Amino acid sequence: MKKDTLLTHVGRDPEKYEGMVNTPVFRTSTVIFPTLEEYETRDGDDYKAVRYGRHGTPTTFALEEAVARMEGGHQAVAVPSGLAAIAAAIRAFVRSGDHLLVADSVYAPTRNFCERQLRPNGVEVEYYDPLIGADIARRLRPNTTAVFCETPGSLTFEMQDIPAIAQAAHARNIPVLADNTWGTPYFFRSFERGVDVSIHSATKYIVGHSDVMMGLIVADEPSWLPVRKTVADYGYSVSPADCYLALRGFRTIGVRMKQQMANALAVAQWLDSRTEVKRVLYPALESDPGYPIWKRDFDGAAALFSFVLDGAGDKQAAALINALKLFSIGSSWGGYESLVVLARVAKYRTATQWNPGGATIRLHIGLEDPDDLVADLDQAFAKMTKAAA
Repeated sequence: MKKDTLLTHVGRDPEKYEGMVNTPVFRTSTVIFPTLEEYETRDGDDYKAVRYGRHGTPTTFALEEAVARMEGGHQAVAVPSGLAAIAAAIRAFVRSGDHLLVADSVYAPTRNFCERQLRPNGVEVEYYDPLIGADIARRLRPNTTAVFCETPGSLTFEMQDIPAIAQAAHARNIPVLADNTWGTPYFFRSFERGVDVSIHSATKYIVGHSDVMMGLIVADEPSWLPVRKTVADYGYSVSPADCYLALRGFRTIGVRMKQQMANALAVAQWLDSRTEVKRVLYPALESDPGYPIWKRDFDGAAALFSFVLDGAGDKQAAALINALKLFSIGSSWGGYESLVVLARVAKYRTATQWNPGGATIRLHIGLEDPDDLVADLDQAFAKMTKAAA
């Protein structure tokens, strides 16, 4: 089936649930069994059947099946947040004495987890230039147990050459973990590009409506049980009601993302023409250095990107941001609404430097009419210029 057909049909079974088109919300903690033999048989390590509420219900399994099928992975598991997905996925492969390679452009909480939880507990964490590609082979050590990627970086949007990184890592039997929140299972089928474990902040495009916190980890078959057992050991569990909302949002990810990409391109192209803007950081723009990799590996682009002001600093950036009316200031992204933040990048870099020549502003483009968003940015630029005069 093609993607949009799969989105419509996978993860539901009306015949199983008396004709209900959606998998119902199953609220339970205890699951009871008719015999001790069946109870002990089901209490195994495959996590394929309902056995206790913490390990999932039919509602949970429906969401996990839909996301795994869309992305091309073996199985998926839902956890309480995107950061929980990052932590569990890394911990499935990394122990004290191991060496972990992490892209320098990763999501700041990923770096915080590495610095606050991994490094003090004996893990050697090394950050690498996200543009390293096949040269990552030079960074692999005998004790390297995982390579963590994020493509593109969530503030600066460098595109990583995942197939080249995966080829180098797999030559040493090292798994590749990738934060695929920007690409989503709809626009980036990570397993076809060499990823072993794909991580999502489902809070964003999978849920799509800014009303649920959730993470999802999708794994290939060899990586599945280490990931699933780690999630179980951490005691992570998600509400079946939240899984229902996530699956409802996921059904429309295709139409939402295609529309938001069109909106984002319109806004990005307009920004690219402004004299106040030095550079737009969006791989879907032909002017972006990451465009060739994006075009080769992705089916589309998220509506999240940044731009750099030409010579203007944080004070001017604040004037612009505070003047916006349709862009709200707030964390997260992937919902229906447009958002803006000042991206303070430099303090989160150690392997590379970030000196772009002006303040960096990140936008998430929602489902508003792009003409209205452009008009809002236009009046904000005018106020920024006036404030600087």
